[in-house]
Amino acid sequence: MKFLKRGLAASLAFFILGPGVAHAAFPDHPITLIVPYAAGGPMDRLARQLAAKLIPQLNQPIVILNRGGAGGNIGVISAKHAAPDGYTLLLDHTHMATAPSLDRKLDFNPLGDFTPLGIFVESPLVLIARPGIPVDNKDNFLRWMTSQAQVSMANAGTGSASFLCGSLLQSRMKKSITMVPYRGTGPAMIDLLSGQVDLMCDLTANAIPQIQAGKVRAIAVTVPQPLIGTVLGTTPTMQQFGIPIAPLTVWYGLYAPAKTDDSVVRKISEALRTVVHDPEFRKEQADAGLNVITDERLAPDGHRHFLEAEIKRWGAVIQDPGN
Repeated sequence: MKFLKRGLAASLAFFILGPGVAHAAFPDHPITLIVPYAAGGPMDRLARQLAAKLIPQLNQPIVILNRGGAGGNIGVISAKHAAPDGYTLLLDHTHMATAPSLDRKLDFNPLGDFTPLGIFVESPLVLIARPGIPVDNKDNFLRWMTSQAQVSMANAGTGSASFLCGSLLQSRMKKSITMVPYRGTGPAMIDLLSGQVDLMCDLTANAIPQIQAGKVRAIAVTVPQPLIGTVLGTTPTMQQFGIPIAPLTVWYGLYAPAKTDDSVVRKISEALRTVVHDPEFRKEQADAGLNVITDERLAPDGHRHFLEAEIKRWGAVIQDPGN
């Protein structure tokens, strides 16, 4: 009879309190953060800075796991197959929006296989030119473009930030531009410096040293407002320079596997929101040429809506860059 009463009591408690009481509050053991690119790169640096600030918020160690390959797809796929319990997270950038258009046999769905947790930093790009090209004002630059039999533009390979910028530029300019792909930003920059190609879009952090040295010339930045307070503070925006393209940044977001519990999503999202207001974290990102995001994209719903829009945007540009 005692065993029966105990069993009934336990069953009643389970019924009233629900199954959640049987589990420890999240998180109760270390978290893995997958970086789908090699160690030592810009995203690896960002992941380690992010983890250092998330650890005090979540009170658990965070292990960085670099799983590079296939342009980031291998790491993303491994995160897709992780348990949706919040203990495996993914850090990725604009790749999540461009991958569906770049790979018809993609083994993951950015919207269906993941729960967005927040976009928290982004990097502007700057359009730069080899020496000798008139970039002092938009009229001279556009006159130069129309006078050339061919205008060439370097990029760091399909799917890179410079590739996306070039594709977007080509879709909006009346002048045909010859895209020249390279295996990385370094070789592309070398040929721009030597005058082998005319133009290139690059992350501001990469381009600023060459601009300061006078080796390349800044034309315009890809954000809505000038980058006041930086080396590029006097560089006009694309719109101001007469190039009608929508703002373009390389943005970085955090993800969990699909079907992660809402309470876990809220906890991680709240921790991320705290991190982006941390003065040390903000300075680290500014020093790396990144802007911290505090608008609606920082929230999970805002992240999802923005990702949906970016997938559509880049799908149209990549599939028909001349449109």
